[in-house]
Amino acid sequence: MNNKNLITIKNLLIKRGEKDVLHVDELSIKRGEVLAVVGPNGAGKSTLLLTLARLLKPNAGQMLFNGKQAQNTSDTVYRRRIALVMQDPLLFDLSVYKNVALGLEFRGASKSEIQEKIPLWLERLGVAHLAERRAKKLSGGEAQRVSLARALVLEPELLLLDESFSALDPPTRANLLDDLKPLLDKSSTTTLFVTHDLHEAKKLATRMAVIIENRLQQVGKQEVVFAHPANDLVARFLGKEF
Repeated sequence: MNNKNLITIKNLLIKRGEKDVLHVDELSIKRGEVLAVVGPNGAGKSTLLLTLARLLKPNAGQMLFNGKQAQNTSDTVYRRRIALVMQDPLLFDLSVYKNVALGLEFRGASKSEIQEKIPLWLERLGVAHLAERRAKKLSGGEAQRVSLARALVLEPELLLLDESFSALDPPTRANLLDDLKPLLDKSSTTTLFVTHDLHEAKKLATRMAVIIENRLQQVGKQEVVFAHPANDLVARFLGKEF
């Protein structure tokens, strides 16, 4: 496909009641990249992610998916092209294997496809040995790995991660990021992940988008954003002089 951007957003406005909660003048998410969305709490980061997940509707603006108006696609069809992983893994009280199988079953995958794909992704996420364990008996790190396997087994065009690692203790989080980065790189899964942790963003992302005071302030390669903050708001968030 010639279009290098999977997502293109222009003049996006999201309101809650009468309050403007997010302005995005322009944002493109490149095919195969990992984009970290960073900023302080309450800045509008998760609002952007929920809009991309079609859980919030824009009040104004344009969003293209694969070069076509996303609004012209039904919610069901659109959501089959994406996968969402939240901070809380939200697993069912079933075995790990059955939790990962649910999305494939919902999408009508054949039994042979399910049997082929699930062991592969359980192995890639380091939880193959837990296949028969019930979800309620998993640790926080194990549960999040299963949640990621459930998302990635769908081979989504866009993977959305909303503070998916923030509830984990530092060693568990570091180990999961170490394992996840090569998986995303190898699969070329276009990923947007929301975080307030700059170290996490540096470790996982190829580019960074900074949202402060409900507005997208800057987008670019991490080294460029850190070396050349767009304004004083960005500089102060990054702990730098402007």
